[in-house]
Amino acid sequence: MALSTNLGYPRIGPKRELKKALEGFWAGQISESELRAAARTIRQENWRLQQAGGIDHIPSNDFSLYDQVLDTIAMVGAIPARYGFAGEAVDLATYFAMARGSQDAPAMEMTKWFDTNYHYIVPELEPEQSFRLAFPKPVEEYREAKELGVHTRPVLVGPVTFLLLGKSKAASFQPLSLLDRLLPVYEEVLRRLDEAGADWVQIDEPCLVLDLPAEVHDALKMAYGRLATAAPRIRILLATYFGELRENLPVAYDLPVSGLHLDLVRGAGQLERALASYPGRLFLSLGVVSGRNIWRTDFDRALGQLERAAARVSKDSLLVAPSCSLLHSPVDLAPETELDEEIRDWLAFAKQKLEEIVTLTRGVNFDAEAIQSELRAAREAMERRGRSPRIHDPAVKRKIASVSEEMKRRTSPYATRREAQRRRLDLPRFPTTTIGSFPQTKEVRATRAAYRGGKLPEEEYEAFLKQEIAETIHFQEETGLDLLVHGEFERNDMVEYFGEQLRGFAFTKNGWVQSYGSRYVKPPIIYGDIARPEPMTVEWSKFAQSLTTRPVKGMLTGPVTILQWSFVRDDQPRDQTCRQIALAIREEVIDLEAAGIKVIQIDEPAIREGLPLRRSDWRAYLDWAVDCFRIASSGVRDETQIHTHMCYSEFNDIIESIAAMDADVISIEASRSRMEILEAFARFLYPNEIGPGVYDIHSPRIPTQEEMAELLRRGLQVLSPDQLWVNPDCGLKTRRWEEVRAALTNMVAAARELRAQAG
Repeated sequence: MALSTNLGYPRIGPKRELKKALEGFWAGQISESELRAAARTIRQENWRLQQAGGIDHIPSNDFSLYDQVLDTIAMVGAIPARYGFAGEAVDLATYFAMARGSQDAPAMEMTKWFDTNYHYIVPELEPEQSFRLAFPKPVEEYREAKELGVHTRPVLVGPVTFLLLGKSKAASFQPLSLLDRLLPVYEEVLRRLDEAGADWVQIDEPCLVLDLPAEVHDALKMAYGRLATAAPRIRILLATYFGELRENLPVAYDLPVSGLHLDLVRGAGQLERALASYPGRLFLSLGVVSGRNIWRTDFDRALGQLERAAARVSKDSLLVAPSCSLLHSPVDLAPETELDEEIRDWLAFAKQKLEEIVTLTRGVNFDAEAIQSELRAAREAMERRGRSPRIHDPAVKRKIASVSEEMKRRTSPYATRREAQRRRLDLPRFPTTTIGSFPQTKEVRATRAAYRGGKLPEEEYEAFLKQEIAETIHFQEETGLDLLVHGEFERNDMVEYFGEQLRGFAFTKNGWVQSYGSRYVKPPIIYGDIARPEPMTVEWSKFAQSLTTRPVKGMLTGPVTILQWSFVRDDQPRDQTCRQIALAIREEVIDLEAAGIKVIQIDEPAIREGLPLRRSDWRAYLDWAVDCFRIASSGVRDETQIHTHMCYSEFNDIIESIAAMDADVISIEASRSRMEILEAFARFLYPNEIGPGVYDIHSPRIPTQEEMAELLRRGLQVLSPDQLWVNPDCGLKTRRWEEVRAALTNMVAAARELRAQAG
């Protein structure tokens, strides 16, 4: 009989219990024991839910207080020296210092997990790195589930993927060379799990969907040759996801593991190749239910895949699974009672996806007759969605057809625009600015909630927002910032805010997914063609500009980021949806310019995360992604300055495409990596202006003036003084005002220090 399985479940809790516990602990409002108790409750409820729902292989160690890669850093004892850790077991103070920093030690670098919007902590590895088991969490959580009466399959980040994700400051050093030193920790974990009673362990090696050189293939063979003998009674499920294995499939098949997981949502084309070369000794785990989107599963398609597999593979060797961990899905659709009933009928969140997995397992075991009612309901829902008049808008289709090459280009080249903008803006050398948002205090959030809940009249809400904007403009003037922002107090989220004003979007109340740590996002759902009925930001920008003689940026989210940070319709190509968004943003840009806004920022922090995982697929994506940004940004005059912002991704390998976006100024995350990103700008000789972030806003730590000045001096080693802007890494929404005041005061002082030195 085929078995139902899961690769991971959302760790945030159905009502964001983890967020509340973490932030309460960090604020000193609850104790460590209370935090651990809250975490234990979430884990146990997740296990019980899956057990009661009929999942045969239930994951453990998929829970984390912050991030699974950080957990692995702690597990293997790879703690950077600056945290002063000398104990036997990693404590929470050290754990959270690595993630968030402390006043004495900056946080570790953070970047995107493959092509998702989830952020992981980047391992810092050195040539003389030593490893030891310092955080036996996988064993502890397996035992915890066992005591609860739930038999689980522990999940580990694979050793090869872990090292490939790592970085080192040592020149020419390859972290993969540490594999021989790392493996004893994994071997010890497997032995302890064996002693505790585990029979299966899931080891995630998503690196297998990447372009891999021969040395990585050799590393995988060496690693799993050793792990297979560390605890011979344990069966290893090698989990891959986010794409196809392609040329890596033979390598995976040759490894001495008991099972292989394939993502058949992102890599549907690999099933036939996998079946044709199936070696006959492995369990095949088939990810037929999407772990990354929220549409109901096409049961006919998924069951067809499973039945083809069952014809080649014994049902006893078949596992029915989601494509990847359900970490990337909202928890439960059931509480979404306010969601439009028609759209709700098209959706499935993590809990519903488990039900789909169990249903499909019954279908493959007992044939389609056993699930006729479920098949019929799924077909009818898909047919209703396909027929819905809400999906297609002929006017939008006509606009897309009318896009010309001229709409993708600014009137003049950058050198001409630069002179026009400098005359108009008259900013000093090393101009200072922020990325857009200012702290969203409890008062701001409570007032917005009261307004949305009908408890506060619109005129009172607008008066409150105007007061917040006025105070923020005054603060920026007083601090000495050169290019101001209005603070974005009217915005709940940089994507949701725009989606709420565009046609073709739907929204949830509780559809949260983790972005990193205690930061969650609630992606809107793009279900139909997108259009802008009316201006979205113009009045707020005009009001802010009326309060000051200094320029105030108009703040927009770019089309690629709105696409990437939404749950996107799956009934048309993503590039078509993105072009629709681009046209809507273009209309807003033109209206902002007409309203007298001299600088407009179109944020694209997600442009790198949308990059396909295989280099051979890059060109097509980059062409349309750059086109969409240029459609959105190119409708203005030379003297209007266009900014964009990017953060927490690896940009070095797409620098030419970033330049092709032709933004006048780009601000980019750089502080956690100590300006590492600028190496790419130096090699490429980036022509436009750049603001490398000098203030890590994802940490409560306040950088000193000298630290920021030193980062700027590093910037001047590769950039000319006329190119360099001074700004934080990202928006200040999540920080407290006392942190922001101190950090921005230091930042302005650092810029003035450089101006004085430059003469």
